[in-house]
Amino acid sequence: MYLAEPSGLISLALFLIAVALITLLAGSFWLSCRMRTRAPRLPRAEEQPRMPQGGPVREMREVREAAEVPKVAKGQHALTPYELTHMSTRTSASQKRERWHDGGSGSFGSGGLGHH
Repeated sequence: MYLAEPSGLISLALFLIAVALITLLAGSFWLSCRMRTRAPRLPRAEEQPRMPQGGPVREMREVREAAEVPKVAKGQHALTPYELTHMSTRTSASQKRERWHDGGSGSFGSGGLGHH
């Protein structure tokens, strides 16, 4: 019987929760305004990047090949990935692009038997 009676504590708790939510929203609004005023200003039109004197930069295409992976002598420890960093590439002697084999899609998971 006591559970069914209206209680002032429930309405007080709901009021305090509402006040806490409003305070939280107002505080987040104040904090975002404060952060926005501290942020650097947007660049003006004269500060925007300009096109180079020689015109737009063009893409350069070339075939590159990787440097050989260092060989490990028998009995030495295998190289770990951090020992293989900064592997450079060089321009290939042949600039002919490799193409897929005739009759092959060139992708994995195509469902076919692959190139034979």
